[in-house]
Amino acid sequence: MTDRDIDQQLVTRAQAGDKQAFDLLVVKYHRKLGRLLSRLIKDPAEVEDVTQEAFIKAYRALANFRGDSAFYTWLYRIGINTAKNYLVSQGRRVPTSTAMDADEAEGLSEAALLQESSTPESLLLSKELGEAVNSAMLSLPEELRTAIQLRELEAMSYEDIAVMMDCPIGTVRSRIFRAREAISEQLRPLLDARKDKRW
Repeated sequence: MTDRDIDQQLVTRAQAGDKQAFDLLVVKYHRKLGRLLSRLIKDPAEVEDVTQEAFIKAYRALANFRGDSAFYTWLYRIGINTAKNYLVSQGRRVPTSTAMDADEAEGLSEAALLQESSTPESLLLSKELGEAVNSAMLSLPEELRTAIQLRELEAMSYEDIAVMMDCPIGTVRSRIFRAREAISEQLRPLLDARKDKRW
């Protein structure tokens, strides 16, 4: 039985209400997720808080986990999005790229997971971009802001967002498209981007 099979069994038990099964997943991945998040957040106490929040989000969303990817891949996405959301809420710079795709997360070692350039110019631009994205999101109508947050920050599928927002999937797609367009419009002066590019 592979590691992924064991995780899937634990997830299935946790989805059926077995809290001890989820506790085993927490024990198994707590340090690994914490090390990952420490690449984004430097303060150990904050890393611990964000790691705990990521596990809480994962537990609440466990019913939506269908096993299309490995559990750790799914948890990795939640952890990264939780950390980015935390940094934005603190008015701090959010790294814009990861060295590996989330689908490769279960194979990640303790090697450097995130690569960012740290020249003064890039740090300033990243800070300005983070503030601009945050401001743009706050200025959106509630239904657009909710849709884009669920998709981009919570990594939820269009289907799950449709269920959560109690609307057709086409409406979800439209709201996310409109939200991206509005954010792109506000970011364009900063990025000096072409009109046909969206973030």
